[in-house]
Amino acid sequence: MQFNEFLEKHGQRLDIEAGHFVFRLGEHDKSIYLLQGGVLKATYLSEAGTEMIKSFVFPGEIIGSLSSAHWNEKSTFDLIALDHSVLLKLNFGLLYAAAQIDLALARDVIDRLLIYGRQKEQRERELLTLSAEGRYHALLRDAPNVVKSIKQKDIARYLGITPVALSRIRRKGGSGPLERFLENDGNPNCRFEMTLGPTRR
Repeated sequence: MQFNEFLEKHGQRLDIEAGHFVFRLGEHDKSIYLLQGGVLKATYLSEAGTEMIKSFVFPGEIIGSLSSAHWNEKSTFDLIALDHSVLLKLNFGLLYAAAQIDLALARDVIDRLLIYGRQKEQRERELLTLSAEGRYHALLRDAPNVVKSIKQKDIARYLGITPVALSRIRRKGGSGPLERFLENDGNPNCRFEMTLGPTRR
């Protein structure tokens, strides 16, 4: 059985309104989640209580606190809907047990974990090697449509800069095709040419 088939059979649909939590920091959450529509943000809290965004989650991506789902520890981050979001919730223990006896399912799960690991590696590389401007343009490159639904303050927190610094970056790069695409509300008829790939590879 493939992962998507298993998820459709055993998963539970959730509709989460903007600003509501999927799960909270410090909770025990035994599930993983496939986002079907909307945008989520995963956030840490600093010692000073400042929100720090570790990642955005876009449709087709899977997220969960593996520390909690597999090792029964408390979740280390909050997961919050940025707009109305539709998810499929799956008990990780059920998936783990099924993968022990279903080779096709196990292979599919491994493939998805590899994708997750690659995304995490990319995020770490961007944080350590790119400037804030470089990280901003990487976000536009990877999610040119969906990024329109993310507030500027959240983008700034994701980049690790202030909203004022983000405004400077946007003004500096405002003549680029991706910026013009956003300013025209994603209108494919605006006067420039570009090719949009998939939201995530």
